[in-house]
Amino acid sequence: MQIFPAIDLRDGRAVRLLRGDYDQMTVYSAQPCGVARRFIRAGAQRLHIVDLDGAKDGRPSMANWTEIEALVQQGHAFIEVGGGIRTEERILQYLDLGVNRCVLGTAAVEDFAFTERMARRYREKIAVGVDARDGKVATHGWLKTSGEDSFDLCRRLRDAGVQTVIYTDISKDGTLSGTNLDAYRRLTQIEGLNVVASGGISSVLELRALNEMGAAGAILGKAVYDGKLDLGMCLDEAGDRRRDSGEPLL
Repeated sequence: MQIFPAIDLRDGRAVRLLRGDYDQMTVYSAQPCGVARRFIRAGAQRLHIVDLDGAKDGRPSMANWTEIEALVQQGHAFIEVGGGIRTEERILQYLDLGVNRCVLGTAAVEDFAFTERMARRYREKIAVGVDARDGKVATHGWLKTSGEDSFDLCRRLRDAGVQTVIYTDISKDGTLSGTNLDAYRRLTQIEGLNVVASGGISSVLELRALNEMGAAGAILGKAVYDGKLDLGMCLDEAGDRRRDSGEPLL
């Protein structure tokens, strides 16, 4: 199972929100690249980056773009980026920058045909973030909730050619209260869909359960930042620790 430590960006800083609430934000670092280096030294091979300003406003944040560019230039990790990606131009800009995978969110609900085109055109370079509040899909940086059932959307995305879905139960995100294992048991039964769990993961036992049920990956956030989870232990549990090439980390 793949492990993705998360770096959520707002105004160029590494932050975490509580249940997606922009008014309940904790700033962890003014130097996201330093956070990334710590994750990589712990053995991480992948990073999950979110432009929170882009997700909320629907347009890229230049401060966050600068940080994402620096993160890519550091190398040493597979980088996926989400937040405000709603046009093919933005996808190409990120891919040209060196981002390995773009995560669509609001676009999957508001323009499903666009999402299908991008999934079939760019294949494994596209994932979709399905963020759920009370089982319904949330959009616009979690500020709005649609009437669409989150599990139904995941099935439709699979049928449209989407290979990977990152599913977040918003009620769990940033709470350290445990993730929604029941939801992932349902999702991993969708044949042909790689499911990445996100939101509330706070124990190695949860990672073990996700791995055993067939989850493709897990995103770790607040539990790692607050020291409740040791990233190295999580990577070992998942069998996803980096084999250091010996190259220096800047």
